[in-house]
Amino acid sequence: MANRLPVEVVGVSHVAGKYNFTEADFLNEGAEALHELGCQIIKVWFTNLARSYPFNSHWPACKTLVETAKVSYFQTLFDKPFDTILLETFAPSRKDDYWLAGMSADDVKRERDEMQAFATHLFDAYKQSGKTFVIQNWEGDWALRGGAPGNDPKPQSVKGMIDWLNARQEGVDAARKSSTDAGVRVLHAAEVNHLDRAMKKQGATVTNDVLPQTHCDLYSYSAWDLPTHEPEKFRAALDYLASKAPGGKEKIYVGEYGAPENVVGGADEQDRRVRSATQTAIDWGAKYIVYWQLYCNEPKDAAKITARPKKEDMRGFWLVRPDGSRPPATDYFIELWNRR
Repeated sequence: MANRLPVEVVGVSHVAGKYNFTEADFLNEGAEALHELGCQIIKVWFTNLARSYPFNSHWPACKTLVETAKVSYFQTLFDKPFDTILLETFAPSRKDDYWLAGMSADDVKRERDEMQAFATHLFDAYKQSGKTFVIQNWEGDWALRGGAPGNDPKPQSVKGMIDWLNARQEGVDAARKSSTDAGVRVLHAAEVNHLDRAMKKQGATVTNDVLPQTHCDLYSYSAWDLPTHEPEKFRAALDYLASKAPGGKEKIYVGEYGAPENVVGGADEQDRRVRSATQTAIDWGAKYIVYWQLYCNEPKDAAKITARPKKEDMRGFWLVRPDGSRPPATDYFIELWNRR
């Protein structure tokens, strides 16, 4: 990590923002805005596309991941000069958490085959581009609990998730094996989000019960359950994840983190928290550190939003506010991305 520049490590998510500024399709409006700020690592959703990127966009129905990758909006994004593109990815023909009831042999084969086809497409379409694509799930602990905090997962669900993640990895492995020296990297990651619960041994968790039985390229932490602006607690969480993830510290990244300006006490406090969390993760050696996010996706009260939101209507997860202004945290990231 000591030899890596911040621009090679620190990125930003762009998904489901509640406002826009141009007539461009929303996916690429955000991508272009991040590129202009100097960002080289972008995280986007490769699922729920009409909801994730609604403005100036007409998303076709896609039956496979390869079909989705061939949609013009994604082709435009993938051609942009980002070094790393992280994709929140689920097969469009199946429920995201269909594996909760367990995975049959046919399920495993189908998942593996679709991931192999998708990864092969990325290897072939973007060979010699120098890009890295990271295919990952979203917040695995919520999925393992069926989206409900109080539900303790059943053994068949834990086993189903293990089989699902391993099938996805095996698909990427197979594509990689047949696409050697392609000049592009395609990696697969598993994401957790209940590290506090895992460290306290409070029921089954992805970290404790799933990850040790997987063999993923990378492991992500969506970091909302612990105060990332408190360095000791954040480091302890990353250390614990590294102790459970096969391959250890070299495979860990922070898939989400942030601080909402209108919740934490204003722009200066947001800036302080973001700086602390980012620097802690850099110093710890996280492979990637992905800030949440470009345009805020969370209103304070969604029922009251009937038109374009104002700054005060939103919680404040942003680099660009609805009025086009930027908080101090944005200047911090620009400085990071230009540091040499």
